[in-house]
Amino acid sequence: MDEDSIKRYIVDTFADVDYVESEGNYYFFYNPDSPPDYMLPFTTLMTNDFNDKASDLDRPDIYRLNIGVSRATYQSLFGHHPDGTDVTGTVYDFSRLDQLMPHPVYAQQYWLCVLNPGPVIFETVKGLLAQAYQRAVDRRHKRNANDTEE
Repeated sequence: MDEDSIKRYIVDTFADVDYVESEGNYYFFYNPDSPPDYMLPFTTLMTNDFNDKASDLDRPDIYRLNIGVSRATYQSLFGHHPDGTDVTGTVYDFSRLDQLMPHPVYAQQYWLCVLNPGPVIFETVKGLLAQAYQRAVDRRHKRNANDTEE
């Protein structure tokens, strides 16, 4: 899949999703309300090394899909929670294509990533995106409920 197909999949599959493009990178948000809230994306699509260099995204036609998942999901995929905020000293080759990996910088917040997912990995990614989206929905509803209680 190319990055445009992934952007289309996310926006077409999940209700009330929009995205912001910055420096060639895309940040996807659950935004059912107006004005929109662009604080916490549930997934991002990075196309360059602007934010980190671990994945070598400045190669032609390479992008990294990042997904924020639950602690339980993260641990079921990768084991224990990383001790630090940077997992670049691990066994992962963050420039490898079509492999689920901890995010090179945000693993501590239970983010994972995949560079240029192929069709088999993308089937797994669909479920992870659905979970990340649902977490964003739940977070928004909880925040809205707290706002009405005050």
